[in-house]
Amino acid sequence: MAREALFFGAHPDDVELTCGGLAALLAKHGHSVGIVDMTRGEMGTRGDVEVRAREAEAAARALGVASRENLGLPDAGLNRHDRAQLIAVVECLRRHRPTLVVVPPLEDDHPDHVECANLVRRACYLAGLAKYAPGSERWRPARLLHAMYWQVTDADLVVDITPVWDARVAAVRAHVSQLDPAAGDATYLTAPGFLAGVEARARVFGMAAGSTFGEGYRSRGPLVLRDVRALLDSRERKT
Repeated sequence: MAREALFFGAHPDDVELTCGGLAALLAKHGHSVGIVDMTRGEMGTRGDVEVRAREAEAAARALGVASRENLGLPDAGLNRHDRAQLIAVVECLRRHRPTLVVVPPLEDDHPDHVECANLVRRACYLAGLAKYAPGSERWRPARLLHAMYWQVTDADLVVDITPVWDARVAAVRAHVSQLDPAAGDATYLTAPGFLAGVEARARVFGMAAGSTFGEGYRSRGPLVLRDVRALLDSRERKT
């Protein structure tokens, strides 16, 4: 099934925590949106793969996306140079034929986030080569964005997600096994200020967009303005 936009995360909660607003906003406007989790999060301190899969589906419903799938690649073992992993992502891209692909940042403390970004970037190119993993019709996405996880400066694009903020929060909170302090051992995600930090980042980007909540992105390549009238939109923040 074709998807206009595919959001890739290394683990079953990554998209919700970082770029769920854009996914929900595109879905709200009637676009076909899919989420692809690279791993089942089996190396995580909390929860098991069955629990995390149920939470991921609940989060997808909250965002209103059309589909969510898991490639079943090894948690703590993503590798941009692994041919089998590359082919798995290439086949996913060719199957869904997205125009837009959203991935994690290229710089992050978690190695799986960085490898996810690089793995998908490589696959986006290779998927367009007819002789690479032949057997499916080649496809290369037109645009790739990097979600900004904890960075709050130097965004190439800020999206106003205020209209879907409640849906994004509901999607994040669907991951009870990861967030509930009483559900297991303490982790970074169960720290008292974690969710407040997620909101604070959204508010910083929102200020940049002249709104309440926003998400920041960095672009692979220039963002092209096709309709110059957007420069005259009085709703844009004035400087």
